[in-house]
Amino acid sequence: MAMVIPTDARKLLPALLYLAAMATPLAGSARLTPQAEASQQQDDSSSKRSGHKTVRHTTVEEETAPSPDLAKAEDLIQKNDLKQAEPLLRKVAEQDPSNYVAWFELGFTENALGKVDDSIAAYRKSVEAKPDVFESNLNLGLQLAKAGQPDAEKYLRAATQLKPTSHVAEGRARAYLSLAHLIEGSKPDDALAAYHQASALQPKDPEPHIAAGLLLEKQNKFADAELEYRAAESLDPTSIDAAIGLANVYMRGRRFPEAAAELRKVVGAHPDQAALHVQLGRVLAAEEKNDEAISELETAAKLVPGDLSVQRDLADLYATTGKNADAEKILRALMAGHPDDAELHRGLGEALLRQKKYPEAQQEFLSSVKLKPDLAAAYGDLAFAANENHDYILAIKALDTRVKYLPEIPITYFLRASAYDHLQDVKKASANYHLFLEAANGKYPEQEWQAKHRLIALEPKR
Repeated sequence: MAMVIPTDARKLLPALLYLAAMATPLAGSARLTPQAEASQQQDDSSSKRSGHKTVRHTTVEEETAPSPDLAKAEDLIQKNDLKQAEPLLRKVAEQDPSNYVAWFELGFTENALGKVDDSIAAYRKSVEAKPDVFESNLNLGLQLAKAGQPDAEKYLRAATQLKPTSHVAEGRARAYLSLAHLIEGSKPDDALAAYHQASALQPKDPEPHIAAGLLLEKQNKFADAELEYRAAESLDPTSIDAAIGLANVYMRGRRFPEAAAELRKVVGAHPDQAALHVQLGRVLAAEEKNDEAISELETAAKLVPGDLSVQRDLADLYATTGKNADAEKILRALMAGHPDDAELHRGLGEALLRQKKYPEAQQEFLSSVKLKPDLAAAYGDLAFAANENHDYILAIKALDTRVKYLPEIPITYFLRASAYDHLQDVKKASANYHLFLEAANGKYPEQEWQAKHRLIALEPKR
C-alpha cells in the first residue's frame, strides 16, 4: 500500500539562476546592482522554496573607471529603473564592443525585463570580450540552460574553473550545482561528481547532499542515497527535503517504522498537505497500525473532500480493517458523483459482499462488468455473489468469462463445481471437483472436505 513520494512533489532543486552573491566593492572598482533583481529573477529558486538565503547579484569587476553613461546606467539599475538603463547600456556596448562590463550589465537588465534571447546575446558578447570572467560565464550558461540551448554546459563548466569576484566558495559551489542539474540526465556520473565538488566547497550546506541523494535515488542506488540524505539531515535537522528523501528510501526498502518517523516530520511541517497524510497513512497501514492509519486518511479526506483517490484509500483501509459499513458509506457517496466508475461499483460490491448483502453485491458487480467488460477480477466476485444468491447459471457464466482474462485458481474450480452440482450436472460437477482437489493441495481444508464428500455422492461406484 505504501508508495514513494513523486519527484515532482518535492522541493529539492536548487536555484538554476544564481547570479553571484552580493559582496563589498573591491577598492571602489566593483559596483553592485540592486537586490531587486535577485528577488525578481530568482522567484522559482529552491533557495526561496527550501528556506536557504536569497541569492543576490553583483556585477563583474571593472578594470577601469566606468564611462559616464555606464555609471548612470548602473545608478538607474540601483533604482530599479531598468527600462531607462537598457538604452544607455546598449549605447555604451555598441560604442565599445570590448566593454565586457557593459555587455554583462545589459544581459542582466534584459533578462530582468524578460528579454531572454537579447540577454543571452549580451552575455555572449561579454564572454567574447573577456572569456575568463566567472560571472559572465555562469550567467550565460544559466540563461542558455533556461532556454534549453545545447552549449549551456560549456559555459557552466568554464565557470566552475574560474574565480568569482567575491564569495568564492559559494559562487563556485553554485556553479557546480547548476552544472550538475543540467547534466543529470545525460551524464549522471559527472553530475554526481559536481554535487560532491559543491559539497566540498560548502560543507555546511545540505543542498548538494539532497540533490545528490535524489539523483542516486533515481538510479535505484538507495543505500548511497540514504547516506546523502542523512548527511543533509545532520547539517539541517529541520530539512523537509532530507526527510522526504529518507522516507522514500525507507519505503522502497520496506523499512516502514523509519519511513513513518521521517514522514511525521514532514506532516508536522506541512499539516495542511493532504498527500502527506495519505502517505503516512499508507505507511502506518503497512505497519498494521490501522487506527493511526485511518486517522491520517480521515484528516486527508477532510482537507480535500472532493479528492477521489483519498476517499478510495480511506474506503480501502476501512474494508481492510473490517469496517465495511464505513467503506460502504464512502463508496456510495463517491458513486453519487461518479456513477459510471466501474472500480467504484466493484469496491462497493466487495463491501456489500463482506456484509453478506449478496443481492446488492451481485448488482454492483454486474454494473461493474457492464461498464468495464475486461475488469477480470470482478467476474470472480460476481460468481461468488451469484452462487450465494443461488443464481448458478450466472455464477458459471461469470466464471467462464473470467477465464478469458485470468487463469483458473482452486476456488474458481470449486465455485464452478458447486454451481454444476446444484444444477445436477453430475459430469461437469465431478470434473471440476477433481480439478479443485488437484489444485488445492491442502490449502482449502473445509472446501476440500466438501469436495471429497460430494464426489462420494456423485461417484458412488468408484
